[in-house]
Amino acid sequence: MLEGHSGAAPGDATAMAMRIVVAAAELLGAERLVEISSAHIDGCLHHGDGGVEFAEALVRGGGQVAVPTTLNVGALDLLHPEVVRADAHKTSMARRQMDAYVAMGASPTFTCAPYQVGHEPELGAQVAWGESNAIAFVNSVLGARTERYGDFLDACCALTGRAPLHGLHLTENRRATVVVDARAVPDQLKGRDVFYPVLGTWLGLELGQEVAVIDGLPASTTRDQLKALGAAAASTGAVALFHAVGITPEATSLEEALGNVPAGRRVKLEAAALRSALDRLSTAQGAERVDAVAVGSPHFSEAEFEALARLADGRRFTVPFYVCTARDTLASVEAKGLAAPLREAGVEIVADTCVVVTPILPVEAGVLMTNSGKFAHYGPSNTGYDVVYGSLEDCVRSAEGGVVMRDEGMWSW
Repeated sequence: MLEGHSGAAPGDATAMAMRIVVAAAELLGAERLVEISSAHIDGCLHHGDGGVEFAEALVRGGGQVAVPTTLNVGALDLLHPEVVRADAHKTSMARRQMDAYVAMGASPTFTCAPYQVGHEPELGAQVAWGESNAIAFVNSVLGARTERYGDFLDACCALTGRAPLHGLHLTENRRATVVVDARAVPDQLKGRDVFYPVLGTWLGLELGQEVAVIDGLPASTTRDQLKALGAAAASTGAVALFHAVGITPEATSLEEALGNVPAGRRVKLEAAALRSALDRLSTAQGAERVDAVAVGSPHFSEAEFEALARLADGRRFTVPFYVCTARDTLASVEAKGLAAPLREAGVEIVADTCVVVTPILPVEAGVLMTNSGKFAHYGPSNTGYDVVYGSLEDCVRSAEGGVVMRDEGMWSW
């Protein structure tokens, strides 16, 4: 491949991509490469024209992905282009960057949650995924193996079908070294969706990039709750893998998650620590009014649409209410008849992108309410809006009257 000859992906692009993969492996101290079976490319999001030039250079060189590959969000909503407020140059370059990766054979999923649209590697599969929440999910919830691949190493791995064999690709680096004891947290709180972004925020702040095993989460913990946990942990820290006893595939027992090695340390999850993490998710403490609501980071799932439809039934929102999702998920909820009533209630459904990575929110800065730990973390710096964090129920009630309404009693025990 370094010489530009490969049955799967011939051409100069393959040689360039392999040079980059090899250089990365040398930098990381990897002794060899590993064959991968799938990739998820974060590099189709426009951050600057250099990203466009890189992708188009790969296309000119005959680049084609060597493994099944999905694409992360772009900077445009291709289904509803009118929602994005960008100038002609930005719009053109963002579209060219998205198109370039499709031209190389990647699936035009344009979602930060490819695991919700059919891209689910098997337990133990070696993969190369970009995007922080996707990395946390594929490692933790699916049990496939990836390191944190960023722009544009993820694309190079996809074109070569290879990744540096290091870090979380290796069994010995996947065992937990920290036990988080969540057994004292009330079951009622652990049964609520609002708990998991807060737990993830605490986990990222407390552990950085250490691998933890959480003991005491209920067997009923859902994929959406684990998604929210991992997304927040990857945003506030560098968590790429966590285990949950009896829930995630590499933690059928505490001992398995630890690799039968004593834990380096144990941390008991207490009310004060959770409350501190909860408070950190709101930069508009004490705000009385809300100017917009945004949910869907990571992208909204079908189950989350169903929950929102139940909560929004019979309501009319008085402030902009944005739901960010994948185009495939949107097609499914439209087919089920869920989208039209939500739009009638005042919901704006955004596909292919999200309100934090491209200008969609109203120009005037104000207070944004969200149920997403990831939105809460990145929102103030990326959008100029202060943030109030609450449950999906809180978001719906607040959007109806434009007044912040939050149920905070559950956070004290």
